[in-house]
Amino acid sequence: MSLQDKYQELINQAKTAGVADLQVREQDNVLYIDGTTSAAVKDQLWDIYEKLDPEMRSADVVMNLKATDAAAEEKIYEVKSGDNLSKIAKNYPGVSWKDIFEANKDQIKDPNLIHPGQKLKIPS
Repeated sequence: MSLQDKYQELINQAKTAGVADLQVREQDNVLYIDGTTSAAVKDQLWDIYEKLDPEMRSADVVMNLKATDAAAEEKIYEVKSGDNLSKIAKNYPGVSWKDIFEANKDQIKDPNLIHPGQKLKIPS
């Protein structure tokens, strides 16, 4: 039985939870799981590992998970007179007007209708 088989539940959860840059590799009888995720998902993965290997006696998993706090990374933009989503997106390389629209669907029903003073989340 390979380590990937032994820890399949852990690997599946990492994939399902959307761990960014997920890399799973086996080397010298140790399973390495690398990636970036939220602190909550990181804790969840450690809980699964503990369930699969109580007291972590096997010492056959190394999880290098970098936790990012999405709230800390999220930028807020206050709409000014004359703004539109495309114009705002130009200030954020790699972010399109659609990305901003999707991130703010809770307050924008029509991407052509935004109002000065609105505070929009800018996805990273």
